[in-house]
Amino acid sequence: MAQAADRIAALLRANLAETGERLAGAAAASSPAGITPAPGQSLLLILTEDSLSAYPPGILLYTPVARHEAEAPERAFAEGEIAEIGLQQLDEAAGIYRRLSESKDRALHAGALMRLARVLRKRGQIEAARSIYERLSRVDGVRVAGAPADLVARHALCELSRDSADGMRLQQDLLAGRWALDLTRGQFEFYWSEAIRLSGHEETVGERTNLTEAAVVAWSEWRRTSSLRGQRTMWIDGRPWFAIWRAAAGRQAVLIEQPESILQTLPVELDAVSALVDEEGRVVAGLKPGGGAVVRTANETQLPWSLYVTGSQTQRDTALTARQRFMRLGFGTVVVFLIAGTYFVARAIRREIAVSRLQSDFVATVSHEFRSPLTAMRQMSEILAFGRVSGEERRQKYYDTLVGETRRLQRLVETLLNFGKMEEGVRQYRFEEIDTGELVEGVVGEFAAELATSGRRIEVSRPSATCPIRADADALALALRNLVDNALKYSSNQPVVSVEWGCENGGVAIRVRDRGMGIPADEQRLIFQKFVRGTFTILLPASHRARKEGAAAL
Repeated sequence: MAQAADRIAALLRANLAETGERLAGAAAASSPAGITPAPGQSLLLILTEDSLSAYPPGILLYTPVARHEAEAPERAFAEGEIAEIGLQQLDEAAGIYRRLSESKDRALHAGALMRLARVLRKRGQIEAARSIYERLSRVDGVRVAGAPADLVARHALCELSRDSADGMRLQQDLLAGRWALDLTRGQFEFYWSEAIRLSGHEETVGERTNLTEAAVVAWSEWRRTSSLRGQRTMWIDGRPWFAIWRAAAGRQAVLIEQPESILQTLPVELDAVSALVDEEGRVVAGLKPGGGAVVRTANETQLPWSLYVTGSQTQRDTALTARQRFMRLGFGTVVVFLIAGTYFVARAIRREIAVSRLQSDFVATVSHEFRSPLTAMRQMSEILAFGRVSGEERRQKYYDTLVGETRRLQRLVETLLNFGKMEEGVRQYRFEEIDTGELVEGVVGEFAAELATSGRRIEVSRPSATCPIRADADALALALRNLVDNALKYSSNQPVVSVEWGCENGGVAIRVRDRGMGIPADEQRLIFQKFVRGTFTILLPASHRARKEGAAAL
């Protein structure tokens, strides 16, 4: 075994020396120069001060040397973004971006197209937005939002189409390295995860990621040191990669490969188990050495590692045991992933169904709320228009009803607009000092006309002292108005709703009380979620139901 160990060391040393000579030729020629990297297992890099070339082409997923492509400055779109985001004037913003998109400057043209498509999506003009994104997808060599313009457009088109085939094509182009020289690691990981989500096809990049990360390390080493030759073992994600480099004429050629492939160059007649171990005792290639191994240290062999050699029967037995262990581990991992994947997919489907149901209920509720004031306004308007009013007093009453229903409809519209602004995070609040009493009295007074005809009332409990508060008066009034309105709506068989306020613990407390049906205990924790509407049953007296049925018949 000692002779086998010496011979193995000599062969490995000769192999590394030959590889170094070929790398020196590749650096001088700025080309592969007789080196053929194994696809997926090795990588040849030609580095200069500001560029990187990789062989075989398309092996890298991203690059540490992103090209500085043109991108229009943000200030060029300031006017449009103020109109779009600050003032919510989407039509004006679209006009500004459309004018900018006609620019001869390709960077300004691309940036304007991206923003125009974004505005069209906000306006619900999906087909128009798709057309703009298709124009943007044909613009290359410039960046928008820090990424290649055509990649940004492709991603947006996949979002709009929701076609898994489009997501698959985006995934394939990312794997083919179409944008490898333009993407950082973070950008690649983002668009890769988006491609998986849009295609519904989970695919791992495995060794490609490790090779790319090894290229990043090699680039950093090249920038940090000016050594003309060298070799080192790099650990990427727990896997060893061996890098050997030579420099010439301001260029450096780096070959990155798995150390295991170095052992594979040994002739088959060397019937022995070999292992390469680094300075920290980690096995970089071969099988973990057992007892009785012949050791040749790195100083003795002039290799980057220590060499361990044992008998061939040990190799077969150990390899068999390792393969069996690996198979059991792999099978168990697959089962665990299948179970976990099934659980998370089922949970995601349940959530989507629940959200869809809540949205439908929300739309139905809003439609009902709009129908009531619109119906009343139409009836009053037709009566007035056709001259069916018997007297001036009754005519004035109809006018008052129209004004009240118009205000009610306006409040509904403003509520929906405020909800949309809050969803987008652009709702502006104006904080000022207000008198809580005046605010409460004003909101309660809005229900006076409604209460006058129903025989019900709102009891107001006033504190002895004033209670100033710093808040947005409109937003606070809206919240209080909703509470009072719900209290009246869902306690129709109770004559009194009470409102009180007062200073408590350094703040102000406002309470609305009713004796209506209430909210079930199991639904109380859901009331602050979007689109949630509780389940309830309204019990009306028989006489009231009879009046409603008679009115419906008329």
